[in-house]
Amino acid sequence: MTLPPQARPQIWFILFILLLALGGLLRLLDLTDPPLDFQPSRQLRNSLVAREIYYSALPAATEEQRQLAFEFADSVGKYEPPIIETIVGYSYFLVGGESIAVARVWSTFFWLIAGIALFDLMRRVASPWAALIAMAYYFVLPFSVQSSRSFQPDPLMTSAFVLGIYFLYRWSEDRSPLPTGEKPGGNSAWKWAILASIFLGFATFVKIVIAFMVGAAAIALVLFTLGKGFWRSKQVWAMAGIMVVPSLLFYVLLNQGRSTEYFFAWTVALVKLITSADFYTKWLAFLGMLFGLTVLFLGIAGALIAPSRMRWLLVSLWIGYVLYGLTLPFQMYTHSYYHIQLIPLIVLGLAVVLNPLTESVASLGGVGRVGFIALTVVVIAYQAYAARSVLVAESFRHEPAFWKEVGNAVPTDGEVIALTQDYGYRLMLYGWRMVDLWPLATGLSETRNPGKNFSEDFTDLTAGKDYFLVTAFGQLEKQPGLKKILDTYPIAIEGDGYIIYDLR
Repeated sequence: MTLPPQARPQIWFILFILLLALGGLLRLLDLTDPPLDFQPSRQLRNSLVAREIYYSALPAATEEQRQLAFEFADSVGKYEPPIIETIVGYSYFLVGGESIAVARVWSTFFWLIAGIALFDLMRRVASPWAALIAMAYYFVLPFSVQSSRSFQPDPLMTSAFVLGIYFLYRWSEDRSPLPTGEKPGGNSAWKWAILASIFLGFATFVKIVIAFMVGAAAIALVLFTLGKGFWRSKQVWAMAGIMVVPSLLFYVLLNQGRSTEYFFAWTVALVKLITSADFYTKWLAFLGMLFGLTVLFLGIAGALIAPSRMRWLLVSLWIGYVLYGLTLPFQMYTHSYYHIQLIPLIVLGLAVVLNPLTESVASLGGVGRVGFIALTVVVIAYQAYAARSVLVAESFRHEPAFWKEVGNAVPTDGEVIALTQDYGYRLMLYGWRMVDLWPLATGLSETRNPGKNFSEDFTDLTAGKDYFLVTAFGQLEKQPGLKKILDTYPIAIEGDGYIIYDLR
């Protein structure tokens, strides 16, 4: 049976489906490897919270397991509502137990759904071919693959954010005057307004740091669409209420202590960084490592030359991102996942820049067009291979057994302090043991306490402790004073990869 021309799927649509499948496949590689490949402390933290949710509802769990799971989860910083952790925790029942694969599948699913909305948004200002090439960046960039499948709130936050700005853009289109001069209809505009506010509000609720970009986008498109009379629109007030109230209730009223603690620890205490030119060079260099500076600048250029509605949106998002960076300066050049929301923003700008290029290629003869297509395929294939290589380059499957051994070796007849990885989360997740922590020598500790020698406080820090566990030997080398002190104590237990000193 031959389909009529209008019923046949467009080639670009078929290619987008293939690209969507490629993006999903890359993120599901090495699916069950422990979550130590990307920002391990944050993924382990979420795993501990998901475990507590799972064990609290697991009928077969013992009271001891429930209590330990609760203590572990309670010991980690809880600054956001445990949305993705709850989804994953209850999904463990579907697979018969804890599995990082569950978290990766969910994060991948959210990212792909957002990719569909992002593609349709780009098609509103660029050709399908320009949008398709830009989407390849969204799906196969190694940083995108790693970060978007990680067990953190950030992939869900960014996915909801993308859906929110898509619906916000649709609302703006529906509220704008028609080419004929007629007033726009209200029913569909209300639909887009409600959807936009739900998803943007949800993104902010998942993780409050996206509020800078959410607020900037909402303000820009409302002003672009309605002008100075925006305050008379019921839709605007409805959107504002839906977007703001849930996050206001959680972060300001219900979780005020944690929010205040985070603000003073990460903003007030470190805001001095923004007064140094070194901060901005580090920030830009870090972005270059994640995205490539050429692509980054092309994304910004696309924001500046986009059609007016999209230009208002993209420029406002970049302004929101800069304000966000100035508020959390230390993370801007140390924490890669704090930039995950830049991926869709860069992609939107790339589509605008690529649009005249793809139109020019469409007018070329066969050889030129084929050559351009071949080059595009090679670049996408190379980036996909690079993303795949990053995921399978190192296996962490030996880690759970090692930490279980350490957990069994830690004495139970006294208090333990440890110089260990990831705030002790590995020991909690795989060894089911919690210890007090000796401070690490890191860039953050140097920024907050320049020249601080923790070994000078050895007596105070180890007061009441009976044993000193060391698993982070690289950190021990960075603290020669501590190493010298520990060498004066007898070794209680020593294994492959750990030492326990007897402080008694």
